[in-house]
Amino acid sequence: MMGMTVMAVDLDDFDRKILDTLRKDGRITFTELAHKVGLSKTPCQQRVRRLVDSGVIVGFRAIVDPAKVGLDHVAFTEVKLSDTREAALGEFNAAVRLIPEVEECHMIASSFDYLLKVRTADIRRYRWVLGEKISSLPHVASTSTFVAMETVRESAR
Repeated sequence: MMGMTVMAVDLDDFDRKILDTLRKDGRITFTELAHKVGLSKTPCQQRVRRLVDSGVIVGFRAIVDPAKVGLDHVAFTEVKLSDTREAALGEFNAAVRLIPEVEECHMIASSFDYLLKVRTADIRRYRWVLGEKISSLPHVASTSTFVAMETVRESAR
């Protein structure tokens, strides 16, 4: 939402070490984590709990190799809207969140309004998702697609 301010959380060096370690290995035990960051187990657990409670850590999940589950086709879709007033943006945002193939959605300051990262099994499935789902989103005026030929680096959020 526009005008919404997100307050940064004060993080010290221990918090940053905890976050860095958990980004690399979310399954690490508290004992190992505490050892790596230079704390005892209980204060380390308390810090992780505080990072979760404050919303800095938003979850833990398995990172899946998309190719091994048949989802290695990646396309980036530019979306231009016919209406960019707040209500229209809100409708688009809510609807795009319901499309499981849309892995990322970013509002862009450019000649188009949104950039979507769409992951599907193949180009045929992407074409269907584009035609039946993305193009049907509220206020979509036009789209343009760029197909990734190779992923050189991808972040595992």
